[in-house]
Amino acid sequence: QVQLAESGGGLVQAGGSLRLSCAVSGRSISTSAMGWFRQAPGKEREFVAAITGLSDGTYYSATVKGRFTISKDNARNIVYLEMNSLMPEDTAVYFCAAPSTYSYTGPSAVRYAYWGPGTQVTVSS
Repeated sequence: QVQLAESGGGLVQAGGSLRLSCAVSGRSISTSAMGWFRQAPGKEREFVAAITGLSDGTYYSATVKGRFTISKDNARNIVYLEMNSLMPEDTAVYFCAAPSTYSYTGPSAVRYAYWGPGTQVTVSS
């Protein structure tokens, strides 16, 4: 059974940084793509970033590209999301997710079968 647990959220001022972590059990991230999504109040869940399993290829939404970095530690089975130059619009609950298959097949949330409970990120202006 795949289980995901996010941590690292909190309150930060605009322009600040946070690093989110996602501890994964039940699946090796060395061979599995992993993704980060976020959901703001009253909005749909949206893709943030993904990293592939074997080649460590990365994908980002246009709104975070250049500010956020996804990475992973295969030995510890942890996925990270480094967030810099945070803006109030980045305020959301951030979710770690694993796809139904082991491959990255696009940014749609329906491709992801396993989700963590989420961690709140609040950016004050």
